[in-house]
Amino acid sequence: MLFSGKKTDDGTIVELLASTLRRDIAFGTLLPDQKLKIEELRARYGGSNHSMRETLRILSTEGLVEATAQRGFRVTSATEGDVRDIQMVRFEIEKVALSRAIAFGDVAWEGRVMAAHHALQKAEAEAASNPDDLIALKWDEACRAFSFALIEACDSPRLIDLHRKFFDQSRRFRLAQLREGRLDWAARKQRQQGLLEAVLSRNEGDALRLLQQDVDAELRH
Repeated sequence: MLFSGKKTDDGTIVELLASTLRRDIAFGTLLPDQKLKIEELRARYGGSNHSMRETLRILSTEGLVEATAQRGFRVTSATEGDVRDIQMVRFEIEKVALSRAIAFGDVAWEGRVMAAHHALQKAEAEAASNPDDLIALKWDEACRAFSFALIEACDSPRLIDLHRKFFDQSRRFRLAQLREGRLDWAARKQRQQGLLEAVLSRNEGDALRLLQQDVDAELRH
């Protein structure tokens, strides 16, 4: 049991529970379509009935958990159709956001993109040589940070929120490729470098082409 609820308020417990369940869904500890029973989850992770129910409600709004009528909660499925749908929606959202960021981004934004790219390259090198769970989490966060940096100048909080939601839904597929040794690190490095250069030169056409290649590669199954 991870969280007893004695030393932190309920809101903090829910945040911790949500973070832990997100991680376990991403790593396949909680499997696609697995039923999530409140009492079993409490025995494993801690928290109260209320905090666990609230945690599952939050994860259901993020698309990681599904609430089924009269049947409680289960981990969202991961079918071939699910992958294709996430792939399509993620690109459409990121395409609009990146186009706007290229149009509106200033020099400070360019600096943040460069810094995120540099951090990602270090994380990729480490993950390529030693993909244990801790390094995988660091790598996954670096992927998220670079993807966010690319679009953060889009001047639309709602686009950014949608990006986060669908990026997180693709997380378990990305981590599965890492664990199974199916990532082409050289191709990733070339794509990321090209994407950085296209963004800095404000070449929207090349940036969107490389973005689509990156999303497609992350969700290739």
